[in-house]
Amino acid sequence: MSKQVGVLAMYMSERRLEELSFFRKLSVLGQKLGVEVLVFTPDDVHDNGARIHALAYRVSERRWVRKWSKFPSIIYDRCRYHGVDNYRKLSLFRKKYTGLHYMSKPLANKWTMHQLLSEHTGIVPHLPATVRYQNTKDLGNFLKKHAVVYMKPKSGTGGRGIIRLQRLAGARTFMMQGRDPSRHIIPARRVSVDQIALRLAGWKLTERYIVQQGIPLELGDGRVHDFRMLVQKDGQGQWQVTGCAGRIGPRQSVTSNLHGGGSAVPMNTLLKNRFGNERKVDDIRKNAYELGIRVVEHLEKKFGAFCEAGLDLAVDPKGHVWLLEVNPKPSREVFHRIGEKETYRKAISRPLEYALWLARQKQEGSSGTKP
Repeated sequence: MSKQVGVLAMYMSERRLEELSFFRKLSVLGQKLGVEVLVFTPDDVHDNGARIHALAYRVSERRWVRKWSKFPSIIYDRCRYHGVDNYRKLSLFRKKYTGLHYMSKPLANKWTMHQLLSEHTGIVPHLPATVRYQNTKDLGNFLKKHAVVYMKPKSGTGGRGIIRLQRLAGARTFMMQGRDPSRHIIPARRVSVDQIALRLAGWKLTERYIVQQGIPLELGDGRVHDFRMLVQKDGQGQWQVTGCAGRIGPRQSVTSNLHGGGSAVPMNTLLKNRFGNERKVDDIRKNAYELGIRVVEHLEKKFGAFCEAGLDLAVDPKGHVWLLEVNPKPSREVFHRIGEKETYRKAISRPLEYALWLARQKQEGSSGTKP
């Protein structure tokens, strides 16, 4: 009998699952590894937790079927927080079913994450200056120190609600552009500091926003870029950098997210185009990979064991690596986009391989995971 891994998901609308394509690929690879993948949401739990009405993908028939099952003991949490109701539903689920082994988990909002990462002396040099949004006066003072500033929602994903401010000549006027909370591009416009809060009225800046030093991300054609690194536990419970790829935003966009229309390019290709020097490229890549492992190991000490994280990185014109964001439920489509088939396969299979390792530890009577 194959081992089971439960994938905890969330219905978006009309009982539609956000990542069904990924779950199908997970199921196909799971069959090869002897793992049955059962996809369910908190809404699919019945009889007070005695059983779930899960989705299982039948590879031979190429279709999803509903299946009654007990809870799998190992849960891969892929829930994204879209709306208060979903957040509440997931929080209640986790509080009620504490006996399950969650191999992925929520970490922290951007502000708390910045504070935790700032405790590590080896990570601090890679963190942009970051403060909570307080008021217009404090924003003005921050803009005096940094020529480019980003305003970000503490709990946002996918580039939603991100504003970029660039100081223009005279230091009293700024070019403001970005994306609204629905991810639509906000065209560039000149504003004063006082006008910024007025234009963003209703965005609840004081409650929800952080302000961050901007790292120069523009390429020669004016488009912004960054890098998405995927760090995962392998089949021996050890952290590995699965891969890292570049992302280039569409014109007039301040973000490079693929969901927002960005394109993907291999890391080495992007670095070589910028720096040319092969040795410089190797050094940047090495520094980025070492930073990736350092970050997840530090966060694991704070939050307990988890299986993967997506790191958004920037490389400035001098080649210094900056950590922009940590995502505990990362997408892996960027590797598919750049044609790195083996990296993409690993990105999908590693959570299952880690789950099998966890199952073996349980059988052998081990209660923890390797550090």
